[in-house]
Amino acid sequence: MASMQKRLQKELLALQNDPPPGMTLNEKSVQNTITQWIVDMEGASGTVYEGEKFQLLFKFSSRYPFDSPQVMFTGDNIPVHPHVYSNGHICLSILTEDWSPALSVQSVCLSIISMLSSCKEKHDHSSLHCLTFF
Repeated sequence: MASMQKRLQKELLALQNDPPPGMTLNEKSVQNTITQWIVDMEGASGTVYEGEKFQLLFKFSSRYPFDSPQVMFTGDNIPVHPHVYSNGHICLSILTEDWSPALSVQSVCLSIISMLSSCKEKHDHSSLHCLTFF
Protein backbone atom coordinates (compact mmCIF):
# COMPACT_ATOMS: atom_id res chain seq x y z
CA MET A 1 0.00 0.00 0.00
CA ALA A 2 2.86 2.39 0.77
CA SER A 3 4.29 2.06 -2.75
CA MET A 4 0.85 2.80 -4.24
CA GLN A 5 0.50 5.93 -2.10
CA LYS A 6 4.02 7.05 -2.98
CA ARG A 7 3.31 6.59 -6.68
CA LEU A 8 -0.01 8.47 -6.42
CA GLN A 9 1.65 11.35 -4.54
CA LYS A 10 4.24 11.61 -7.32
CA GLU A 11 1.59 11.55 -10.06
CA LEU A 12 -0.61 14.01 -8.18
CA LEU A 13 2.28 16.47 -7.96
CA ALA A 14 3.05 16.01 -11.68
CA LEU A 15 -0.60 16.64 -12.59
CA GLN A 16 -0.73 19.75 -10.41
CA ASN A 17 2.54 21.18 -11.74
CA ASP A 18 2.35 20.18 -15.40
CA PRO A 19 -1.18 19.19 -16.42
CA PRO A 20 -1.96 18.07 -19.97
CA PRO A 21 -3.50 20.82 -22.15
CA GLY A 22 -7.07 21.64 -21.16
CA MET A 23 -6.93 19.60 -17.95
CA THR A 24 -6.76 20.66 -14.32
CA LEU A 25 -6.95 18.67 -11.13
CA ASN A 26 -10.02 19.45 -9.04
CA GLU A 27 -8.16 20.15 -5.79
CA LYS A 28 -11.24 19.50 -3.62
CA SER A 29 -11.40 15.93 -4.90
CA VAL A 30 -8.09 14.97 -3.28
CA GLN A 31 -8.56 16.65 0.09
CA ASN A 32 -9.99 13.57 1.81
CA THR A 33 -8.52 10.69 -0.17
CA ILE A 34 -5.67 10.08 -2.56
CA THR A 35 -7.41 7.14 -4.23
CA GLN A 36 -10.11 9.12 -6.03
CA TRP A 37 -9.47 12.20 -8.18
CA ILE A 38 -11.59 14.44 -10.36
CA VAL A 39 -9.90 16.04 -13.34
CA ASP A 40 -11.66 18.93 -15.05
CA MET A 41 -11.28 18.89 -18.82
CA GLU A 42 -12.08 21.33 -21.59
CA GLY A 43 -12.56 20.18 -25.18
CA ALA A 44 -9.56 21.09 -27.34
CA SER A 45 -9.84 24.00 -29.76
CA GLY A 46 -10.50 23.03 -33.36
CA THR A 47 -12.38 19.87 -32.36
CA VAL A 48 -16.09 19.04 -32.21
CA TYR A 49 -15.78 19.31 -28.40
CA GLU A 50 -14.17 22.76 -28.43
CA GLY A 51 -15.11 24.74 -25.33
CA GLU A 52 -17.16 21.94 -23.77
CA LYS A 53 -16.43 21.17 -20.12
CA PHE A 54 -16.12 17.61 -18.86
CA GLN A 55 -15.08 15.88 -15.66
CA LEU A 56 -13.09 12.68 -15.41
CA LEU A 57 -13.26 10.51 -12.32
CA PHE A 58 -10.13 8.48 -11.56
CA LYS A 59 -10.35 5.67 -8.99
CA PHE A 60 -7.21 3.83 -7.92
CA SER A 61 -7.22 0.37 -6.34
CA SER A 62 -4.65 -0.82 -3.83
CA ARG A 63 -2.98 -2.67 -6.75
CA TYR A 64 -2.19 0.53 -8.66
CA PRO A 65 0.03 0.88 -10.73
CA PHE A 66 -0.11 -2.84 -11.52
CA ASP A 67 -3.83 -2.51 -12.20
CA SER A 68 -5.14 0.37 -14.29
CA PRO A 69 -7.15 3.11 -12.68
CA GLN A 70 -10.89 3.13 -13.28
CA VAL A 71 -11.57 6.22 -15.36
CA MET A 72 -14.93 7.54 -16.46
CA PHE A 73 -16.64 10.76 -17.41
CA THR A 74 -18.88 12.04 -14.66
CA GLY A 75 -21.22 14.95 -14.07
CA ASP A 76 -23.83 16.59 -16.26
CA ASN A 77 -21.90 16.62 -19.53
CA ILE A 78 -20.83 13.23 -20.89
CA PRO A 79 -19.29 13.52 -24.38
CA VAL A 80 -21.20 11.92 -27.23
CA HIS A 81 -18.47 9.75 -28.73
CA PRO A 82 -18.25 6.19 -30.10
CA HIS A 83 -15.88 5.18 -27.27
CA VAL A 84 -17.86 6.75 -24.42
CA TYR A 85 -21.02 5.16 -23.06
CA SER A 86 -23.92 7.28 -21.83
CA ASN A 87 -23.03 6.31 -18.23
CA GLY A 88 -19.56 7.84 -18.72
CA HIS A 89 -17.58 4.64 -19.08
CA ILE A 90 -14.70 4.92 -21.54
CA CYS A 91 -13.72 2.20 -23.98
CA LEU A 92 -9.96 2.66 -24.21
CA SER A 93 -7.51 -0.22 -24.46
CA ILE A 94 -4.94 1.31 -22.09
CA LEU A 95 -7.58 1.17 -19.36
CA THR A 96 -7.90 -2.59 -19.80
CA GLU A 97 -5.70 -5.11 -21.61
CA ASP A 98 -3.04 -2.64 -22.79
CA TRP A 99 -2.42 -1.12 -19.36
CA SER A 100 1.18 -1.07 -18.17
CA PRO A 101 2.63 0.20 -14.87
CA ALA A 102 4.84 2.44 -17.05
CA LEU A 103 1.72 4.45 -17.92
CA SER A 104 0.51 7.28 -15.71
CA VAL A 105 -2.47 9.52 -15.04
CA GLN A 106 -0.96 12.04 -17.44
CA SER A 107 -0.63 9.45 -20.21
CA VAL A 108 -4.25 8.39 -19.66
CA CYS A 109 -5.34 12.04 -19.84
CA LEU A 110 -3.38 12.54 -23.06
CA SER A 111 -4.96 9.42 -24.58
CA ILE A 112 -8.44 10.69 -23.71
CA ILE A 113 -7.63 14.10 -25.22
CA SER A 114 -6.38 12.35 -28.36
CA MET A 115 -9.43 10.09 -28.50
CA LEU A 116 -11.83 13.04 -28.33
CA SER A 117 -9.75 15.23 -30.65
CA SER A 118 -9.68 12.60 -33.39
CA CYS A 119 -13.48 12.49 -33.56
CA LYS A 120 -14.75 14.33 -36.64
CA GLU A 121 -18.42 14.28 -35.66
CA LYS A 122 -20.38 13.30 -32.59
CA HIS A 123 -21.80 9.78 -32.82
CA ASP A 124 -24.20 8.01 -30.55
CA HIS A 125 -22.16 5.19 -29.04
CA SER A 126 -25.16 2.83 -28.83
CA SER A 127 -25.11 2.22 -32.57
CA LEU A 128 -21.39 1.46 -32.76
CA HIS A 129 -19.22 -1.31 -31.40
CA CYS A 130 -16.62 -0.54 -28.77
CA LEU A 131 -13.30 -0.42 -30.55
CA THR A 132 -10.13 -0.69 -28.48
CA PHE A 133 -7.39 0.43 -30.83
CA PHE A 134 -6.84 3.71 -28.97
